Amino acid sequence: MEFDLKIWRQKNAREKGCFQTYHISGIEPDASFLEMLDILNEQLIMEGKEPVAFDHDCREGICGACSLYINGRAHGPDDRVTTCQLFMRHFKDGQTITVEPFRSAAFPIIKDLVVDRNAFDKILQAGGFISVRTGSAQDANAILIPHDNAEASMDAASCVGCGACVATCRNGSAMLFVAARVSSLALLPQGKIESGKRARAMVAKMDELGFGNCTNTRACEMECPKGISVSHIARLNREFLKSKFSD
Repeated sequence: MEFDLKIWRQKNAREKGCFQTYHISGIEPDASFLEMLDILNEQLIMEGKEPVAFDHDCREGICGACSLYINGRAHGPDDRVTTCQLFMRHFKDGQTITVEPFRSAAFPIIKDLVVDRNAFDKILQAGGFISVRTGSAQDANAILIPHDNAEASMDAASCVGCGACVATCRNGSAMLFVAARVSSLALLPQGKIESGKRARAMVAKMDELGFGNCTNTRACEMECPKGISVSHIARLNREFLKSKFSD
């Protein structure tokens, strides 16, 4: 397979960027999108050119580092996958593919396709801790948790923090990310003690860092690689409001 790659190149955060087009051939249909970029970079190095900077780590859909905007969609044309799980067979031979970094005021570009997503780490830090007994481990069945709550908590905890929700939202909102983090703990007894404080602190930090507001378009849910539901945003709102009335 061969492709024309229209890739965003930007030397650093201070300089203006632009799209540059590269032709690449000999790509196997079963190659992942990141493997294709690896091949492109090998080609550029052989030509004495600067390779394309892009972020990656696990390449197993776990870390969320491989966040790219491909042909107008976060993580590309396939559903429920991260960029590293996207394969070239999802594109037509000879197709032009546009690749750019996630666009958000809260995710400034570092270089080329790499953005700074430390804003998510700051939101997590604002969430604080949970109060659990340390030392001897409790029996697994010592705290009874309804099955539906446990499943919903695990679904929320599957968030990999990739930022697709922010990149897709027309407002640049991080509500789905924050809601998933709050909801995964609010559904469990271990997370109840600080639940109100956690919701307030994380929402405040989100606003401080310049993320937009949620207007319920559900674009975040559609593009989330883990399919996290916007129902968690409703839970976040409830936790936030309850904390206000309890003060």
